[in-house]
Amino acid sequence: MNLKYSLGYILTIPLLPIMYFQGKRIKKSVPRLPEATGIEDCSTVSTNTILHILTIGESTIAGVGVHTHEEGFTGALTYELATALDTSVSWKVYAKSGYSAKNINDKIINLITEKSTDLIVIGLGGNDAFELNSPKKWNNDIRKLIDSLRSRFKSTPIVFTNMPPIKEFPAFTSLIKFTIGNLVDILGDELHTIVKDYEKVYYYALKPSSKDYIQRYNLKLQPSDFFIDGVNPSKQIYQIWAKDIANFITVSDEIKNNLDLGPSTI
Repeated sequence: MNLKYSLGYILTIPLLPIMYFQGKRIKKSVPRLPEATGIEDCSTVSTNTILHILTIGESTIAGVGVHTHEEGFTGALTYELATALDTSVSWKVYAKSGYSAKNINDKIINLITEKSTDLIVIGLGGNDAFELNSPKKWNNDIRKLIDSLRSRFKSTPIVFTNMPPIKEFPAFTSLIKFTIGNLVDILGDELHTIVKDYEKVYYYALKPSSKDYIQRYNLKLQPSDFFIDGVNPSKQIYQIWAKDIANFITVSDEIKNNLDLGPSTI
C-alpha cells in the first residue's frame, strides 16, 4: 500500500462532501469545450524518410481548447519531431475527453486500425486523479494498457507524457488543487516505477509548471494565460508542452535510436 496515498485518503474522507459541492460549482462555471477536429494529417516537412506516430489519451491529447489537432498537442509534436529529426511525419490521434486509463484500454485500443507504427505517445492521469483512483488501480490499468499495445506493436517505443499540473488549474479551489493535485503526483510516481519493468517504455517525469516553462522558454506570459478555460491548455501552451515532449524524445539517444524512419512516399 502506498503510504502517501493512504495518509491522503484518510485526510480526504471528511472533506469529500465539501469537494463534491465545490466540484459541481466548478463544472457549472467551466465552459464545455469541444475536442479538436482533423484526426489525421502529415507534417509539412517533406523528406525521404517518414515517422509514423500514434497519440493516445484524455482531453489534452483530444485537443480540447483548440479547433484542430494541427493547433494542439499532436500537430505541434509532429512538427517539432519532423524538424528535429529531418523527417516527414504521419500521425493519428486516438483520444477522448474524460477518459481514464481503463477507459482508453476498454474503448479506444480496439479502434486502432494501424498494423504498425514507429512511436506511441500517451497522455493520461488527470481523469484517474479526478476519479480518486488508487495507485494500485492505476498501476493495474496502466500495465493492462501497455500489455495491450505490446501485443499489437511488439517493439514500438511508448512514451508517457508528464502528468497534468492540476495544482495550477485556476478554475479549481485550493482544497481540490491540494487533494487532486497531490494524488496526480502520486500517480506520476507510480507510473515512473511501472515503466522500469518494460523495455522501450518511457515516462517524462518532470512536473510541468508555468514558472518552469516561462523561464526555460522565455515566455511573455502570465500563469493565468496557460489555461483557456481554467483547466485546459491554451493553444500556445499546447505548443510549448509538445516542444518539451519532443525535446525529451530527441535528446534521449535510447528513444531516438529505436525510432524506425522508413522510406517516405510523400
